[in-house]
Amino acid sequence: MIENTAELANVVLQGEGASSPALTAQGAAAIAVGLGALGTGIAQRSIGAAAVGAVAEDDDMFVQALIFTALPETLIIIAFVTLFIAGQ
Repeated sequence: MIENTAELANVVLQGEGASSPALTAQGAAAIAVGLGALGTGIAQRSIGAAAVGAVAEDDDMFVQALIFTALPETLIIIAFVTLFIAGQ
C-alpha cells in the first residue's frame, strides 16, 4: 500500500522494481494535454452560457462575449506548444 505522495511519485516516475518508468514522457505529455483540454472545456461551458445570456440582453456585448469565450482556448494552445517544445 502506498503511504504518501512521495512514494506514489517514486512509483510513477521510476516504476516499482522495474528498470523503466511506469509513466513515459509521451504518457505524461498526453495526460497534461488531456487535463488542459478538460479544463478548457469546463471553463468554456460556464463562460459560453454567460456570454449568450449577456448578448441576448444587450447586442453591444457581442465583442466582449466573443473575447471571453475564446480566452480559455489559449490554455490548450499553450499546452500543445509546450508538448511540441518539450517533446524534442
